[in-house]
Amino acid sequence: MSAAKREPRVVAELGRPETPEETAARKAENTRKYRARKTVNNLVLSLIVTVAAVAVLVLLVPRSDTPVDRTVDYSAVVGQVQPGVDEPLASPRLPTGWRANAATWRSGGSDKVASWYIGLLTPSDAFIGLNQGIDANPSWVSEELQGAPAAKTATIDGIQWDVYRNTAPEGERGNFDYALVTTAGTSTFLLIGTAPEDEFEVLAGALTDTIARNTNGDQG
Repeated sequence: MSAAKREPRVVAELGRPETPEETAARKAENTRKYRARKTVNNLVLSLIVTVAAVAVLVLLVPRSDTPVDRTVDYSAVVGQVQPGVDEPLASPRLPTGWRANAATWRSGGSDKVASWYIGLLTPSDAFIGLNQGIDANPSWVSEELQGAPAAKTATIDGIQWDVYRNTAPEGERGNFDYALVTTAGTSTFLLIGTAPEDEFEVLAGALTDTIARNTNGDQG
């Protein structure tokens, strides 16, 4: 005896059996939903793995407790640089409260002007950059001073300096509010920063001996 033919399943939502087209559409929709859920799960899993990897890197990478605002012994650095430079390099003796956070010999960029640089933090917690350009040209000075013209001259400890002021809006000045420039021998001394004028004068006075040596061509 042959088995009785199975009646099509009645779908509750329809109140009747599905048509072949409706069955195919339902299966296709179920497949789409499954794939969508799988994609979301994969994305979540990938995110978890990425976060875990970043956390591991953060834990493994060594971190220094040394502050960025560090103190540099520029007198020691100049002792290393000076033997390779004919011109006497500046190493000013400054009062208590002054310190350096940078000291480096710059071999010269597109302008070909080599220079000795000391970044100084003043007692008022302001900044002055001491630049000593060797065989510097007017273009080097103009570039360092953003094209600002000399405002006047000032004599400090017997040395005549050109005085520059940044007339740009305060928010556009960067680290240049005020500057002093003088030339001695083949060196151009450029002091530029945000410190009060009296602190510029202290630094300029501390350079008097070096400027005299450069003027006389004496490295001793």
